[in-house]
Formats: sequence, structure tokens, C-alpha cells
Amino acid sequence: MSDLITTVVFDIGNVLIEWNPDYLYRQLIPDPLERKTFLETVCTAEWNQQQDLGRSWSEAVETLSRQHPDKAELIAAYDRRWHEMVPGEIPGTGDILAQLRERAVPLYAITNFSTGKFNEARTRFPFLKTSFLDVVVSGEEKLIKPDPRIYEVLFERNGLDARTCFFIDDSGPNVAAARNAGMSAHHFKNAAALRRELTGLGLLAA
Repeated sequence: MSDLITTVVFDIGNVLIEWNPDYLYRQLIPDPLERKTFLETVCTAEWNQQQDLGRSWSEAVETLSRQHPDKAELIAAYDRRWHEMVPGEIPGTGDILAQLRERAVPLYAITNFSTGKFNEARTRFPFLKTSFLDVVVSGEEKLIKPDPRIYEVLFERNGLDARTCFFIDDSGPNVAAARNAGMSAHHFKNAAALRRELTGLGLLAA
């Protein structure tokens, strides 16, 4: 095992569980151009990000529905049918997580997630309850990656030295911010590449 890196910090969405609004809205808006327009101009990534920052889903849906009354049902579905955006686990990363636990590697997570939806995800995916010593949830902290302060929450709350941490995220800006915060980091693409890097660090068995 690496003399320096002892601890692994996971992102959750699109590293451990898949999330994509397209899975739901393919059913609701079959036309690809119409669907793309809706997700880029109505239920945008920026709108969803406010829930990750702590805004309630009821407020989010109500506010946006007032702006787009003709889209009210489609907007409400983003909340009510959220689980249809989450088809399941990312292939292979659950096995990696389990093997790290078996090797007694300290595991943490930092996730951009609304508090309510994260609680629902923990019920649906029990490993989110049992795998981590601590999870920093953006909706609880009112901070989202790549804000450097959210990484500091993890370090300060758990007495961690950033230099001992290996961070995994599917977002390039989040990875860059983690490196700026002092962690080693992996830009997640697939489980095979992650496994190779963790094996190279001695955190997983060859």
C-alpha cells in the first residue's frame, strides 16, 4: 500500500449509482429535440443544483411551475419520479467498494445531492448507509463541489490530512478542485480504470 495514500473518498452519483434525467424524460417527451430543449431551458442543471444546495423540492417545483405553467406536470415529475432517473448501480464500482472495505481501507464520500433524495437513495441502496465513515452531503452543508469549502468540511470533521486521501469523481472540475485541496484524485470513467489505479496504489490486491 502507498505510504502516503491510506483513505478513499468517493463521489456517489455516476460513480456508485447512475443518475440521468434522460431516463425519465425519454418516456415523457419522446421527441429528442423537444426533450433536449426542456432539460436545457426549463428543468436545467442549474435549477437542479439549487436543490443540491439545500432548496426544498416543493419550493423548486412551485417556483418553476409558476414560470412555466404549461410544463407544470413535467416539472413535478422531476421530483415525484426521481427514481426513474436512477436505474441502478454503476457496474463494477460496488465490488471495488466492497473489496476496499474488506481490506479495512477508511472510506468517505462527498456528494452533490439534495438531502431528501439522498435519504431516499440510502433506503434504496443500503450500501450507502454501511460503507462510509462519513458522507458530506451538499444539501446539508449548503455547499456544492467544486467549492473548495466542501472538501474542507470532510477534512475538518474527520481529522483527515488531504495528502492521505484519494478522491474519485466523474466531474473534471470536481477532480481539479480536489487536487487543489491537496488530495490525489481520479477522474472516473469506468470501474476497470479505477481498479487499475487503486491496485497501483496498493489499495486493492493485484
